[in-house]
Amino acid sequence: MPVLCGGAESEAGIPKAPSDERRRGAMEELEHTCPQPRLTLTAPAPFADETSCQCRAPHEKLTIAQARLGTPVDRPVRVYADGIFDLFHSGHARALMQAKTLFPNSYLLVGVCSDELTHNFKGFTVMNENERYDAVQHCRYVDEVVRNAPWTLTPEFLEKHKIDFVAHDDIPYSSAGSDDVYKHIKEAGMFVPTQRTEGISTSDIITRIVRDYDVYARRNLQRGYTAKELNVSFINEKKYRFQNQVDKMKEKVKNVEEKSKEFVNKVEEKSHDLIQKWEEKSREFIGNFLELFGPDGALKQMFQERSGRMLQAFSPRQSPTSSPTRGRSPSRSPSPPWVFNKASPPSSPKAASASLSSMSEGDEDEK
Repeated sequence: MPVLCGGAESEAGIPKAPSDERRRGAMEELEHTCPQPRLTLTAPAPFADETSCQCRAPHEKLTIAQARLGTPVDRPVRVYADGIFDLFHSGHARALMQAKTLFPNSYLLVGVCSDELTHNFKGFTVMNENERYDAVQHCRYVDEVVRNAPWTLTPEFLEKHKIDFVAHDDIPYSSAGSDDVYKHIKEAGMFVPTQRTEGISTSDIITRIVRDYDVYARRNLQRGYTAKELNVSFINEKKYRFQNQVDKMKEKVKNVEEKSKEFVNKVEEKSHDLIQKWEEKSREFIGNFLELFGPDGALKQMFQERSGRMLQAFSPRQSPTSSPTRGRSPSRSPSPPWVFNKASPPSSPKAASASLSSMSEGDEDEK
């Protein structure tokens, strides 16, 4: 480290002891001014070439144990993670979250390799470098983004960005003629491993797209993309468009079937309700009919009552023997002469003619 302050020399060439004021100024100048982790997430993370660390205090080497205890207290632990970050997905975000939470007070720098390096050492990417920079810049765990990051980390790069530790998964990463590009970082005690997220990676996503290429090509043609934009031949374009028309017809038929099923279900529900109501009404009608015309119904009782009244009207009760009207014989009206005596009917025609002659004589006497 260069000497930041020193005492003035005397006339004899012997350096003088620095004054208290100069000593305080040197202490203030040596204080850490490293940028702190982001507290607000209303803006994307800055780029390193725009806001680089200008701290002039010496950057002491830390051990992992010291960093996990929260030391040093006057500055955050600067953690570096690098990658391609093509088709930025949840696996990338989880890895950066682990790097951010390795220590109590961490400042996460993320290096993103350029298109030139990536195409030379790994292969073609779906997103270009600016899109990949922007995707990482908007991750909530990132405090600073290093554009055009080196493929292999050099001591000069580590010293320039004042990096304490490098975070990456522990699988040996063979590239650029090396069995493990992080081997020298591991030997220096600056490597901290993170865990990969199983089932999600950029290669997996690309494999899904290649596997279902026809489906995505048909979908994008339907959304308005041209065959030239999709790099689709004339024959395949016509085939995909015909398949889209067939799918539309299938969808319409499916909708008609669903609607018809709904209509049939509604009719069945209505008919079921009508049958239930008809059964209820029929039971009510039968009950009323039996109540009126049954063996013990109201109509039979009414008929019995009326028939009893008619019998009473046609055959009234005889007066009792103690009745006073029965003892008054003078007022009893004489029986007419033509009424025969039931106890002694005429024994012969001559007697009958004699009785008729006597009846006629009696009438003449009355006259």
